[in-house]
Amino acid sequence: MTRADNLYSPIQLGELKLNNRVLMAPLTRARAEPGHLPGRLMAEHYAQRAEAGLIIAEATMVSEGCCAFIAEPGIYSQEQIAGWQQVTDAVHSKGGKIVLQLWHGGRACHPDLNSGRTPVAPSEIAIDDLVYTRSGKQPYTIPRALKDDEIPAIVDSFRQAAINAKTAGFDGVEIHGANGYLLDSFLRDGSNLREGPYGGSRENRGRLLFDVIKAVCAVWGSQRVGVRSSPLNSFNSMSDSDPIGLTRWLAEQLNGFDLAYWHLMRSDFLGQQTGDIITPARKYYKGNLICNMGYSAEEANADILNGKVDAVAFGVPFIANPDLVRRFQQGAELNSADPKTFYTRGPTGYTDYPTLS
Repeated sequence: MTRADNLYSPIQLGELKLNNRVLMAPLTRARAEPGHLPGRLMAEHYAQRAEAGLIIAEATMVSEGCCAFIAEPGIYSQEQIAGWQQVTDAVHSKGGKIVLQLWHGGRACHPDLNSGRTPVAPSEIAIDDLVYTRSGKQPYTIPRALKDDEIPAIVDSFRQAAINAKTAGFDGVEIHGANGYLLDSFLRDGSNLREGPYGGSRENRGRLLFDVIKAVCAVWGSQRVGVRSSPLNSFNSMSDSDPIGLTRWLAEQLNGFDLAYWHLMRSDFLGQQTGDIITPARKYYKGNLICNMGYSAEEANADILNGKVDAVAFGVPFIANPDLVRRFQQGAELNSADPKTFYTRGPTGYTDYPTLS
């Protein structure tokens, strides 16, 4: 990084050469068609936002039976691969780059969304909240603790999803290790109370995440793989006894993988946990650091100029502003996002936000 680097300057993330550092964060929007199929509407949505330095596509099911949002996409069937090919073709036709976020919902899944299957997790601890199902809102169910000998199949589902993402034409993948979903629930000690090779010490709790990283890197090469983490986020009833220490430890461990980037969520959706995790991440992580949550263009630019981060991912601003990069550059007013349409069906609040032109 040089002093000339700013929010709008190019950057190389591993093998990903980006035109700017305004990244589109992964945003679950529940617009997949039946069968968890990406369709033309999703292709239009992502193509509209192709001026982002990098689009990180939404949380995508690595296998059947891990649905948490009714209409999120998957990447485990040939039909889904073909659907995603529409999306990547549309983004590439606009000169953009896009990676797919590989995801397993873990204990955030619900039997009503998965043909009656009990969700799986490191330990039998339910999320203390309600989930929207086809029968309306219901309490999360107590998950089944995965047996040690079942875990290699989980790792293999991420490996196969990585292969499928490559077939679908993505530029790389991001491993979803955040927000209380399966990999994160193993990592943090508030949700992982198991013993054995996948519980107890940080080394054991991180084993599943690192096994997944190795499997995915074997498919893509590490320079096209990113990882997302959220050590502070209490969403989905998550906690850790030492999030700052966990951040430093993760930074040191991730150095060994030579990833394209580490995507760090800097705060807590619910405001229950506070702390500075960017400082230890920047100090101990030697690769490209992307941060997000609540940035303005001005703060993002300043943090890049000061070397605090290498790029910033924006979520809600990209929902309402397909031309967010241009608006930032011109200091133009931003459209306001309508939360009532975040998870509805159809184009309203999805592909109908106006651009400056």
